Amino acid sequence: MKFDLDSVLTEPEKLENFEFEEPEVQEIKIEGLCVECGDQPAELTCLDCDEIFCSVCFGYLHRTGNRKLHRKESLGRHEDVVKDKAETGSIMDIEPSSPTPSLSSPPEPVIIVSEGSSSYGTWLTERCKFIPVRLTVSERKLLRLLEAALNVSEYTDKVDVLLYSSKMKRIVAQLQEICSILAGLVVATDIKLGQEMFKDKDYAKNAKWFKKIFEIGRRYKIMNPEKMRDSFGKLMYMVMDSRLPEVQQAMEFDLYSPLVTVYSFLESRDCLQLLQDDLVVQATAEIYPEHKSRAQVQSEIKSKERAIDVLAKRHYVPNQISQEEIRQCLYSIGDNHAYLRSNKDPVDKLLKYLQQYFSPSSPEPDFTLGISYGKSGARLSHNHEKQYYYVNQSLMLWSIIMNDMFRLWSLADADLLSTKSRYRLLDTGQGLNRVQTCPAVGHAMHGVIALAQKRAKSWIGSSVVHLGDTTVPNAWFFLDKYLQVPQILNPLDSVLSSIDTVTRDPFVYSYVQNQFGSVDDLKKTILADFFKHAFDGSGADNFYDAGSCIDGRLTSAWNWANSISKKPYFKIFLLCGFTGFNGTDGF
Repeated sequence: MKFDLDSVLTEPEKLENFEFEEPEVQEIKIEGLCVECGDQPAELTCLDCDEIFCSVCFGYLHRTGNRKLHRKESLGRHEDVVKDKAETGSIMDIEPSSPTPSLSSPPEPVIIVSEGSSSYGTWLTERCKFIPVRLTVSERKLLRLLEAALNVSEYTDKVDVLLYSSKMKRIVAQLQEICSILAGLVVATDIKLGQEMFKDKDYAKNAKWFKKIFEIGRRYKIMNPEKMRDSFGKLMYMVMDSRLPEVQQAMEFDLYSPLVTVYSFLESRDCLQLLQDDLVVQATAEIYPEHKSRAQVQSEIKSKERAIDVLAKRHYVPNQISQEEIRQCLYSIGDNHAYLRSNKDPVDKLLKYLQQYFSPSSPEPDFTLGISYGKSGARLSHNHEKQYYYVNQSLMLWSIIMNDMFRLWSLADADLLSTKSRYRLLDTGQGLNRVQTCPAVGHAMHGVIALAQKRAKSWIGSSVVHLGDTTVPNAWFFLDKYLQVPQILNPLDSVLSSIDTVTRDPFVYSYVQNQFGSVDDLKKTILADFFKHAFDGSGADNFYDAGSCIDGRLTSAWNWANSISKKPYFKIFLLCGFTGFNGTDGF
């Protein structure tokens, strides 16, 4: 038995005819710019490193360890560089003498697994440690109770404020109130169960039930990131505060319970051998309806259901694990594949568009990707070639993050609810926020960046990751930020895919011809604008919050999305069914 692992995770058939370039690696150095990010004027010299840095990169690289003791010296020429940049519109007076190497990465090798091989099973077992189990019908009823209670709660409004009264007393009072609301909702939906559970109003006796309902909310959010936008922050902060020793002592319990994943669920029932079964591939594969007849789709659905039934009967053990629980685990793995398709594939498609319509070495005059500081809101200065590689690397990074999002969710959950570090309530410039260290997420992100740099063979811009500071106060803000990537790229990809269809109308086609020249030129106009101004360092008041750092690349994309209604091609977006980047009718 042979199968292609990529076909389970992504949509490679749409990319199979595309050839990636094999790069020749050369180091890019431009005199007068920071050696770390490469696109900001150097302001400081590290006397111990004997290298020049901009203030942002110097502060990030020298914040801990032995480097914290390094001596620095101001270059005293930042103002001259900024003045010259304002006059010329660019700080790139000296370009590399040799062309910048292609930083495209060849596709991942196809993993072929034959019968009896454990390669796929080993990979799947590791990945299932971070795949949440899909909610059952009874758990969905509890989720509705939780959502109703969170919607009427004013937890953060009453707890995260600067008052002279005791914060611990406010936290305990608000947690007791949310428990009372949940108890009341249980009584309203099932009076017998409610009377049995809360007749003595002793919440500590029902601690296991409260832990379960909050775990259900956290698990549901991971699989459905577009849900609970307004209430999930309150949920996490409630669980976080309930783990404080003083609060735990007052309430006699906390609201934390480990996330139920496919791995932990099967391990608790001694059924991990299910993940090593070769039939799991067919039972969890996503069925794509594109370019298939109805009969073909129906046949694939029946084959998948048969595989699930066979596995459920094969691994069912009385009094240990039921057939329905096995099906639930298999459906959960399938949900993970669907999640990857809807979140990772748009990034890969935009990467394909970049390499299909643009050449780094020979730009078309009307579709150059070059940007200059101060022009059209740009805060970076890149010629066409350098911007091409910069965008290419950024999309590679986003693709890796989307592919690894479930693991990052688990690590963020651990950082937020850790009892080893407490948060500080600080004014971050956007109101009072909980600032907390994120060691697990930070370590994982540095691994992600290292992988992206390895695939790109080089790196343009800063590699600073904002975590636990005024820009990204805690792990929840980090996750919320990267959850916006598919929110931006999915509508964009949908519009680009619909252009060929809407231009079949003769009136629309005539409009496109008159305004943009041709259908291909329209696509290139949209893509060129996105690749330029969604990656131009804009969107913040300073280079530390935006610029070319890891988070700044996404901040620029937000800024581009917010200005979409002012673009000359916005009418085409509306004709293609565009309603907004957040799933609503707002732009």
